[in-house]
Amino acid sequence: MIVTFTDFGLDGPYMGQMRAALYRDAPAVPVIDLMVDVPAFEVRAAAYLLAAAIKPFAAGIVCLGVVDPGVGGDRRPVVMQADGRWYVGPDNGLFEFVARRAETSSEWWEITWRPAYLSTSFHGRDLFAPVAARIADGDCAAEPTWGRRFAPDHGPFAAWPDDWPAVIYIDRYGNCMTGLRWSNLAEPLQVVIEGITIPCAGTFTDVSPGTAFCYENALGLLEIAVNKGNAANILGLEVGSQVSVRKL
Repeated sequence: MIVTFTDFGLDGPYMGQMRAALYRDAPAVPVIDLMVDVPAFEVRAAAYLLAAAIKPFAAGIVCLGVVDPGVGGDRRPVVMQADGRWYVGPDNGLFEFVARRAETSSEWWEITWRPAYLSTSFHGRDLFAPVAARIADGDCAAEPTWGRRFAPDHGPFAAWPDDWPAVIYIDRYGNCMTGLRWSNLAEPLQVVIEGITIPCAGTFTDVSPGTAFCYENALGLLEIAVNKGNAANILGLEVGSQVSVRKL
């Protein structure tokens, strides 16, 4: 299958046109929209989010990842393979933590193929989707028709920590995911935000309505929530807000 991961949202023609390009070139391959509401322009937050969200998917999938504020600029269009999964998108750090956390060495290709028409602002539709469709349809040999191997430069992203103590995504309920993997935290713990101490709980029903708490969410990340409330609004959090975690 092809799995999309993007900040396009559902407004406007963007997701529809990109999915249409996938259907045109690989009509028999199912397409799953993993996320269409990745925080807009926030490549760093998206990189942590993608690494966590993609884990349940089996080897062989193709992830079409487009969070690309530098579209049309000098960033390289790439394909990466890691742990048997394929990733197609911009070389802007989006795939950094997928590669960093992979159990096997990642392989990288620069996309050298170009369509007859390539818009300057919609590479998701014109470049990345056709290549993702080709790979899903079997064009994934060691020397593919769409690109050439290269050694990526991870230097620009070397300062990004393996886990980021910051909010990386806020869902429609106001729950705030962080870039911290729960498995790397020492329990018992609590979170401190702007001097406010937030205890941990197992799930929502473990605290009374209106109470803020943190817990391990379904992606294995530390998440901050309020039972039957909007944690982002109540605690004044946004994508990039820093959090402090301490062991009790």
